[in-house]
Amino acid sequence: MDGMLSQEEINALLGGVSDDSAPTDVGGVALSDEEKDAVGEISNICMGTAATTLYSLVNQKVVITTPVVKITNWEELSGSYAKPCVFINIFYKEGIDGNNVLILKEDDVKIITDLMMGGDGLNPAAELSEIHLSAICEAMNQMMGSSATSLSSMLNRKVDISPPEADLVDMAGDIDTEKVSQFMAGNFVQVTFRMTIGDLVDSTIMQLYPLDFSKELYSIFSTNDNGKQEEAESAPAAAPQSSPAPAAPQPAPQQSQPMGGQSAMGQPMMNQQAMNQPMMGMPMMGGQPMMGMPMMGGQDVNVQNVQFQAFSPIVNPALQQENIDLIMDVPLEVSVVLGRTRKSIKEILEFSPGTIIELDKLAGEPIDVMVNQKLVAKGEVVVIEESFGIRITEIIKEKM
Repeated sequence: MDGMLSQEEINALLGGVSDDSAPTDVGGVALSDEEKDAVGEISNICMGTAATTLYSLVNQKVVITTPVVKITNWEELSGSYAKPCVFINIFYKEGIDGNNVLILKEDDVKIITDLMMGGDGLNPAAELSEIHLSAICEAMNQMMGSSATSLSSMLNRKVDISPPEADLVDMAGDIDTEKVSQFMAGNFVQVTFRMTIGDLVDSTIMQLYPLDFSKELYSIFSTNDNGKQEEAESAPAAAPQSSPAPAAPQPAPQQSQPMGGQSAMGQPMMNQQAMNQPMMGMPMMGGQPMMGMPMMGGQDVNVQNVQFQAFSPIVNPALQQENIDLIMDVPLEVSVVLGRTRKSIKEILEFSPGTIIELDKLAGEPIDVMVNQKLVAKGEVVVIEESFGIRITEIIKEKM
């Protein structure tokens, strides 16, 4: 060791230096602090909405922290991202003219796509395929689509994006200059976020904005923000002109509902003087009317017991007949009981062919006719050709 630091070690030591050392464009054009703050705020709101969408796709808690904005160039970016990563181009086709690039690490994309495909994220694919790139494009399409909705509300204009394009890029090797040519030519804005997905991902993602696109965002954002501020400042100034200063004390805030004059809804109201006077018959306490208390004086109130009309059952034979017809076709189980007896388990186990069981019915005594286990009649056994039958001798009337 000669005691000299390599360029990589110097870059690592300078990694925590403030943004003041960030490179500037050849023409001296860079972003001001206000422009950086605006880009950071826009990115923060957009990525916050995108995190909610990503949660619904992977069914894992997604947290994206506050962004860090700085000016950088391709050489510095490629030095910090030597491994292959996924570049996702987002083009704005309405509301804003420009695009930005979202950069995700290759391992993070593997886990996200594995979760989207029903996996647990613990055993992602060894290599990214076209299926994984299509899946991450769909995820980014939904995420950036929801962020475009938030951007529309923020900029007060409709913002729409085209379907994102994803590519696996190795910044240490050969690069397709057509896809990243606008970032390789000079300086650009880098917005860095920390992203966690459950216990599976704890990494960083980046958004790259061209300088001219960042300035356009700031211009639209500041114009819209100034318009809202002027509107807010002019609104309180016009309020005192429409209503004269009150000569009498105003009522308590909880009694803010108008009670005098003519309200905006066309309801009659009491004037200010009548408003401060107690109503007739209203109880007083400490010189103030007691709202909601029962009146102890004033006019007599006629109170009487409520009387209800007597209800008597109306029997309509026609209706009864119509109702009973509805259940005429319902089948019921009819059984005939010759008699009953009680036996112990020992006696039942001694049963054999030829065993005679004595019942509690006497010879010639009427037998029971059961309908759904309910006694309805009594009768006697008869023989019809070769089958047994029963002749009803008595209908059992229900006991009241």
